[in-house]
Amino acid sequence: MTFITQETQIVSIIMPAYNCEKYIYKAVKSVIDQTHQEWELIIIDDGSNDSTIRIIEEMANKYKKIRFFKNGKNLGVAATRNRGISLAYGEWIAFLDSDDIWDKTKLEKQMFYARKLSAEFLFTASSYIDEEGRPYQGVFEVPDKVSYKKLRNHNVISCSSVLIKKKYFENIKMEKDDMHEDYAVWLRIMRGGLYAYGINEPLLIYRISRNSKSGNKLKTITMTYKVFRFIGINPLGSVYFLSRHIIGSVRKYKKIKKQT
Repeated sequence: MTFITQETQIVSIIMPAYNCEKYIYKAVKSVIDQTHQEWELIIIDDGSNDSTIRIIEEMANKYKKIRFFKNGKNLGVAATRNRGISLAYGEWIAFLDSDDIWDKTKLEKQMFYARKLSAEFLFTASSYIDEEGRPYQGVFEVPDKVSYKKLRNHNVISCSSVLIKKKYFENIKMEKDDMHEDYAVWLRIMRGGLYAYGINEPLLIYRISRNSKSGNKLKTITMTYKVFRFIGINPLGSVYFLSRHIIGSVRKYKKIKKQT
C-alpha cells in the first residue's frame, strides 16, 4: 500500500546510492526540507558495502514518503535511474545524486515556473562544494531557455537540477555509464523540439569529488565525445562540438575554481 496517487503536482525524485555514507543524509534531508511537499523520494541502493543501507533504512522508517529499493547486483547509475523512473508514481521526475544538496525552495520555484511558462523540462543554476562541504566562490549561471542546438555546444543542464515530465522517458532511457548518460538523454529528448527552461538561481549545491566524472577532466572530455557519437553525430562533427564544450567548460570552471 502506498501513500500516493497519480497527481500532476507529485514529483518523483530518483536517487541512486552507492557507498555514500558520508553524504546521503544531507542529500535526503534537503528533500525532506523542501517547501513543495508533494513528492516521493525513490532511493535505490546499487550494491553498497558501507553504512549507506543502514542510514537509508533509518530515514525511510521515519519518513513515509521515502521508498527504498535495492538492486540485486551493481547495475550502474544509468540503469538504476531507469529503474527509479519505472517505479515512480508522479507525473514529474527529478534527479538528485546522493552527494548533492538542494536549496529548500528548489521544487517550489520549479513548479511555479512550470505553470507560468507551461514548461515541461526545467533546470537551475548551481553552486559548488568540495568533498568536505567547503564552498567554492562563484555560481554556474544558466540561460533562461535552451534548445537542442544550443545544448550541443555546451551542457548547461546539471542532472541533479532537473525537473521533467515523466512522459519523456517512455521511449528514451539513460544508457551507458562510460559516457555522460544524462547529457545524452537530454539531447535525445530535446532533438524533437522540446525546450528546457533555466532558473538562474543556485538551487542545486553540487559536490565536486575527485572520483566523480566532473572531477577528472580527461575522463569527462572522453565521455562527452562518446555522447556525440552515441546520438549519431559523425566523428568530425563530434570533435567540433567537443571543442565548443571544452571552451564552455573552461569558462565555467574559471568562475568557480577558487575556494572561499
